[in-house]
Amino acid sequence: MVRQLKNLYHFGVALLAVLFYRFPARQLMVIGVTGTDGKTTTVNLIHHLLSQAGLKVGMISTTGAKMGEKEFEIGLHVTTPSSWKIQRLLRKMVNQGMKFVILEATSLGLDQHRLFGVNFQIGVMTNVSHEHLDYHRTFKNYLKAKAKLFRGVSSAVLNQEDQSYQFFKSKIKKATIITYGLKKGDLTPQTFSFKTKLLGGFNQLNCLAAMAVARILKIPDEKIRRALLSFPPVKGRMEEIKEGQPFRVFIDFAHTPAAFGKVIPAVRELTQGEIIHIFGCTGERDKSKRPIMGATAAKLSDKIILTHEDTYGEKPEEILAEIEPGVKREGKVLGKTYWKVEKRGEAIRKAMEMAKAGDTILITGVGHQVSLNVGGQEVPWSDQEEARKAIKEKLNA
Repeated sequence: MVRQLKNLYHFGVALLAVLFYRFPARQLMVIGVTGTDGKTTTVNLIHHLLSQAGLKVGMISTTGAKMGEKEFEIGLHVTTPSSWKIQRLLRKMVNQGMKFVILEATSLGLDQHRLFGVNFQIGVMTNVSHEHLDYHRTFKNYLKAKAKLFRGVSSAVLNQEDQSYQFFKSKIKKATIITYGLKKGDLTPQTFSFKTKLLGGFNQLNCLAAMAVARILKIPDEKIRRALLSFPPVKGRMEEIKEGQPFRVFIDFAHTPAAFGKVIPAVRELTQGEIIHIFGCTGERDKSKRPIMGATAAKLSDKIILTHEDTYGEKPEEILAEIEPGVKREGKVLGKTYWKVEKRGEAIRKAMEMAKAGDTILITGVGHQVSLNVGGQEVPWSDQEEARKAIKEKLNA
């Protein structure tokens, strides 16, 4: 009942915002991207493909908003902003002559009516796995929330290889469905050959999803291929840090068991030695995934350093204690194959000290963020800066 009342309030606010900003989405072609993982990269890919084709396009995603090549902050720890901010940004885009906008749509944003009045013409689904069950309670509710994106779309782009494919397909009655996958779908690397600088099979899927949107918009295949090849990695998404060290360091936003299951194997393919994985879990969020993440990381990595991310109101040691049972289930031993280092900077330095030539350090969970919420306070932070600092310390020791 409490959540229903809150959602009613959100709907009222969204309605006022749409009226105040005069229905800006009606003057744009809106492309929505939802899923558990891969949304941000896919949004950025679509924006790049459309921009390179000469279209006037904006975007709103976890990494910020863009109008053409101008960038705008949307706030800390935000994916789908408030309805007021969304409508204000859309009105700005209309006023600046944008014709298309790509919007990253979360299950919470969809469920809380933050996207009311945003008329999506194209909907994209990347994948759906364990996430936000503290809010949605059940996986089915989570799926239903994401399915709201596809109401009224004329075209739907679906990952045919994802476990949620049949569910979404059954919910889409009138739209044209375009499918993609690594082996199954209308678009695959076999049916549409392409090259990309992005690493990992999961990024190939993100590319295919973006390509499907570009094809819907009649962008020629050769322009799509050229644009994909020129697309740079998104900050905090399989971002490599190079300071002349004899081991590799990657920073990624992965913060779900499914994301770990994709990112760590991708790193394994690039690693000659061991994988040292630094991660934690966000405070005051889905606690049920914590031991699952611990087990997934322990199974796929060689060494693990548990540390803090955004703790919010929780104590770091309590969060790590809930991850630890999953790590132990996979046979990892405290002090030999896994360690608990509450302070993130110290965890990164410890990994650098342990790393040998040919090893890879994988730092996940914070990605592009420029701050951490610790005890309810925002503290300036950058995994990238801390990693570079720690590498230089090691090289100069």
